[in-house]
Amino acid sequence: MGVVIVGAGQAGFQAAASLRTGGYEESITLIGDEPHLPYQRPPLSKGFLLNKQTIENTSLRPEAFYATQRIECILDDRATQIDRASREVLLASGSRVPYEQLILATGSRVRTLTIPNVHYLRNREDAVEIKDQLEQAETVAVIGGGFIGLELASAASSLGKSVTVFEIQPRLMPRCVSPIVSDFYRALHTTHGVKLVLGAPPAIQEADLIVAGIGILPNIELARDAGLPIGNGIVVDQYLRTADERIFAIGDCTDHPNPFAGARTRLESVQNAVDQAKCAAANILGKNVAYNVVPWFWTDQYDVMLQMAGLSGAADREVLRGDPASKKFSVFYFANDHLIAVDSINRPADHMAARKLLAANSRLTPDQAADESFDLKSLLVS
Repeated sequence: MGVVIVGAGQAGFQAAASLRTGGYEESITLIGDEPHLPYQRPPLSKGFLLNKQTIENTSLRPEAFYATQRIECILDDRATQIDRASREVLLASGSRVPYEQLILATGSRVRTLTIPNVHYLRNREDAVEIKDQLEQAETVAVIGGGFIGLELASAASSLGKSVTVFEIQPRLMPRCVSPIVSDFYRALHTTHGVKLVLGAPPAIQEADLIVAGIGILPNIELARDAGLPIGNGIVVDQYLRTADERIFAIGDCTDHPNPFAGARTRLESVQNAVDQAKCAAANILGKNVAYNVVPWFWTDQYDVMLQMAGLSGAADREVLRGDPASKKFSVFYFANDHLIAVDSINRPADHMAARKLLAANSRLTPDQAADESFDLKSLLVS
């Protein structure tokens, strides 16, 4: 019966590809509710809106790849039920797909508002619609000062639009960066002519285009209705197995134990989707591998790249390395003088060193982090 993967996003695609490259010989079936073959989502709020990438070029692999790798793709159909007793996935079309092992890569959906005429960016159709509207618009209102909202604001401003960003919290990207980084991005967007309204609900008067990026919700319903435990997502163990040993879950939808969070957590990133997919595939292949990868994230806005390594939520001290005025600096986050995360702006060498330091559980001190003459890589020499 082989492996069935529900969800044809980045995680689902990677799981299928990793199974084949790992030597899996049985059937692989990839089920997606969109009519497209798996594609990348990050370019939808970046290069595609800025005419730097076509929508077709977001595809992860050409159609021939799936035939060559013997991956059956069932597209534009939706999984509606898991029959755990008979080990079958029921589809909206009425089909039943049997499985030996099942991987749930069901992803997430956008949070929505009651405000009318709001556009949301989650899939290719959304991106095409927003781009079409953006070409005609003169004024753009963006609700949400997180990654997606600010990437949309950056694209719209770069295209010469009059942009206002509304963020209900008192600073930008409040859930994931320090006030130092928030202040830097506030100045960056203001310099590019974006009006920022912080610390208040959106009070939109008139705008030609309204877009919102206020977070996502994990798609847990399929697992919940099958009787699988749900927390802040589909509950899995360190091997990404659910309470049913034949069913794994990966990507945005998983509530998993994370050693870098020191607790169970749910991560929303391409890196997490890809690495969890590889881990689940390895475990289906019998390798018994625990998920233990440094989380990392990134966002492109204007000529600035923010790269983040680790999880900074538990930090009790922040150390600045470099000068924000130069548009090249990093913030090192410590908890009890132990490094837990690093945010790097236009400093890719810091970011790569940070990922290695975190993976090695390095004893970098706050004083060393602040001292630009100190070679971060010296702590990695064994």
